[in-house]
Amino acid sequence: MDKPLFSDLEIVDNQYGQRDYEVKINIPEFNCICPRTSLPDFATIKIKYIPNNWIVELKSLKLYIVKYRTIGIFHENVTNKILDDFVKAAQPKVIEVEGIFKARGGIDTTVLCRWPEK
Repeated sequence: MDKPLFSDLEIVDNQYGQRDYEVKINIPEFNCICPRTSLPDFATIKIKYIPNNWIVELKSLKLYIVKYRTIGIFHENVTNKILDDFVKAAQPKVIEVEGIFKARGGIDTTVLCRWPEK
């Protein structure tokens, strides 16, 4: 399977670009691979953004997210990569990506990234 790339995210014109409105996307079945143990990691990914000129088409987002299933990547890195790829593709006014990773070995992790950085 291919690696996830920002170009996988299809953008479409935002017909309401003159208005600031918030889009919230919840991805409750995210998974990737732990790069140390090769065991699966499970998470909910939450994306909240204010579009500028474009919005991200949701089917392309789903296909982009599925590509992480075979990727060995740390929680912090995957959350930041999703944010970076979303920014490159859609150039939103504001975006937050939150990765809420399920407990494994008695530790759960939540990673919150924002753009622009505060």
